[in-house]
Amino acid sequence: MNVKIDKTYPMPCPPEVAWEFLQNLEAVAGCMPGAKITERLDAGRYKGTVTVKVGPATMSFRGEVEMKDVDPAARTLRLLAKGTDSTGSSGASMNLTARIEAAKGGLCNLVGAAEVSMSGKVAAFGGRMMNTVADQILKQFAENFAGQVSALQAQRAAPAGAVGGAPAATASIPP
Repeated sequence: MNVKIDKTYPMPCPPEVAWEFLQNLEAVAGCMPGAKITERLDAGRYKGTVTVKVGPATMSFRGEVEMKDVDPAARTLRLLAKGTDSTGSSGASMNLTARIEAAKGGLCNLVGAAEVSMSGKVAAFGGRMMNTVADQILKQFAENFAGQVSALQAQRAAPAGAVGGAPAATASIPP
């Protein structure tokens, strides 16, 4: 079973901030509900896990993801991922192209186009619900991504030496 997903999410930061964050695959994986990078294999290749609830069933996948075709000028990259569930009865692969587009007001959009292929039990059991599940997961991902890039933008905007928004010179040190 194959599913195509095309989504655009507005981001609360300039394109360069979102692009910097998008290239940090470990941080981006932390934005995806149920996803975790477990090992860095080499530059651009990682092992990880994804746990997803499809209807009444919860499935855990382990596999690899590789970042390819990074184009800083176009702020575009491609992720290839594949994995199997813990029982070996289901498999999934993904080919995702993600890009950061400039938007009005100095902000940007996160744009993703993915082809997801599923086989085995997950395809037979969860195929009907996959688009609904993907929409829910991607909405949470986009909210988490926006929160992370907002924090990165605030960190960049903070004056040097500031801690928690207060200048370091005003911090009191107990005797």
